[in-house]
Amino acid sequence: MATTPPEEKPVESTAAPRNAVDRFFKISERGSTIGTEVRGGLVTFFTMSYIIVLNPLILGFVPDGTGQFLGGGTGDGSNLPLIAAATALVAGVLSILMGLVANFPLALAAGLGLNAVVAFTIASLEDVSWADAMGIVVLEGLIILVLVLTGFRTAVFRAVPRELKTAIGVGIGLFIALIGFVNAGFVRQGGGTPLELGIGGSLAGWPSLVFVVGLVLAIVLMVRRVRGGLLIAVVATTVVAVVVEAIASVGGSGEENPTGWHQNVPALPDAVASVPDLSLLGQFSLFGAVGKIGLLAVALLVFAILLADFFDTMGTMVAVGSEAGLLDETGNPPRSKQILLVDSLGAVAGGMGSVSSNTAYVESTSGVAEGARTGLASVVTGVAFLLSTFLSPLVAMVPSEAAAPVLVVVGFLMVTQVAGLDWKSPEIAIPAFLTLALMPFTYSITVGIGAGFIAFVVIKIAVGKVRQVHPLMWVAAAAFVLYFVLGPIQDAVIPGAGG
Repeated sequence: MATTPPEEKPVESTAAPRNAVDRFFKISERGSTIGTEVRGGLVTFFTMSYIIVLNPLILGFVPDGTGQFLGGGTGDGSNLPLIAAATALVAGVLSILMGLVANFPLALAAGLGLNAVVAFTIASLEDVSWADAMGIVVLEGLIILVLVLTGFRTAVFRAVPRELKTAIGVGIGLFIALIGFVNAGFVRQGGGTPLELGIGGSLAGWPSLVFVVGLVLAIVLMVRRVRGGLLIAVVATTVVAVVVEAIASVGGSGEENPTGWHQNVPALPDAVASVPDLSLLGQFSLFGAVGKIGLLAVALLVFAILLADFFDTMGTMVAVGSEAGLLDETGNPPRSKQILLVDSLGAVAGGMGSVSSNTAYVESTSGVAEGARTGLASVVTGVAFLLSTFLSPLVAMVPSEAAAPVLVVVGFLMVTQVAGLDWKSPEIAIPAFLTLALMPFTYSITVGIGAGFIAFVVIKIAVGKVRQVHPLMWVAAAAFVLYFVLGPIQDAVIPGAGG
């Protein structure tokens, strides 16, 4: 499936809506079908369902500043089901909301990176409890919500030059391809290099073979334009993985078993369903941290999370809109304000649900690559998340080695947008290069966007074209300069932040 260049308007169909669902989501108008949207929504769910397992692992084993673990327990993992259930519930509600309010094929869940900041930087501060840390997340979400309602966040998004938006999409393509390779253990940290192929430069173990089989299958189905090819690839590879585990007893990856399954172990579950424990919901203290670490320290922590949330979604919505062919001539998706509004509620809901800030997931591009073009796909993804609160044993069957091939294929589709950049013009080529290179190199969408923004402003100053810089780009660039030096500032202001 070819990627629509961001400068092209989406081709709208003149077909009459077939039913109320079609009319509400504009399915025929966007050249899609209900079946395609359902498949796309399921593909998106499978490619991001790992968060149900991973978020509890990140949040569940870190004691807060009072020595308590999120959801209780003694750090033995007994609290993980609680976190998993709340993670799935919040992701499900927000994804459905995105589909209904914004009619955009974009799903939300607890943000990776943001959850690590909450766990290791905020909750671990002396005297700060998990409830206090989640209260900071809620505060950040409320501030972003105000920025959306006042039009500021949308205005900043529209102030970004189209070329930089294209570079953001390309960078995210490289980033999610790397995520796919790393999640499958195909690429790992090397002994003498930052990254290397497999273990010691060679592929070893059954999981690597399963990933390669899944990747080859996904590619073949894509180039042959098989309907539902990416979903077929995920399901088929999962079946292969379950069979391999049943025969070879590979087990999970670890120091003593480096060739094991990288995340989930694909074994048949003892039970298909389980009753979720949702007692984590509402366990937050909005201003509890202020009295323990001070107002200035809280403000710095809120700013750090806010900036990442603010621009991560900007990049993700551009990437999804570009892949879906839904961007206008200036690189903006339809109903931008509604998209940003629901996303801002993600931080509020994530904090209130004690599962960290929820944000738009770039893995949504996998569903778009399957053909999703409307919010119905997000609704399907959300329903799948809600069902997973009861069917978590089945979700755990899908190993990252089965979902990762889809991310690699989608990464390729997104990188094809690079042809839309004018590489002969250093004024745009250099900021674009820094944007698309630093996303995978730093494992951060925010860092790539920040480097590109700052470079764009600096170069315009250097060539005497200051008037071409939108006022809000100056604001954004200045905010990123502060963001990049925030670590030393926090170390000086917040006791224990550097430790």
